[in-house]
Amino acid sequence: MGDGRPGGDPATVRPRRRWPWVLLVVVLALTAGGAAAVVLTAAALSRDGTQPRRITYRVTGTAEDVTVTYPSWQEGGLAAARLRLRTLPWTGETLTRGFMSGGSFTVTLGAAGGEVSCAVRVDGGPVRTATASGAFATAACDGF
Repeated sequence: MGDGRPGGDPATVRPRRRWPWVLLVVVLALTAGGAAAVVLTAAALSRDGTQPRRITYRVTGTAEDVTVTYPSWQEGGLAAARLRLRTLPWTGETLTRGFMSGGSFTVTLGAAGGEVSCAVRVDGGPVRTATASGAFATAACDGF
């Protein structure tokens, strides 16, 4: 009689477990919260991608032969601009929409060496800088 089966002794019937239902509710709440965060982040990135950005590049130093490589945006697409400079300082500027962070602005010295510094700034934000000296050395201003 007291074996816990229906129709058995009511004093020995096991109560239903509630923890699986509680766990399911927690998982669903976390999933819904994560989905909302993704939607909000995507909306912010979409708005940010339409904002105009001004990117300023600058090279200074004593070198007389350097190659400058930096990202440029043409007709909504990313391209690499490459210049060979014989005199410094040099300043360049790019206006863009759809900018994505993580750019790299590099300055490579020629065989004659010298010293060089690069600097890059996006919309008046923090300036990323780097320096290099010696033949074929590279200064890389990354992560802007």
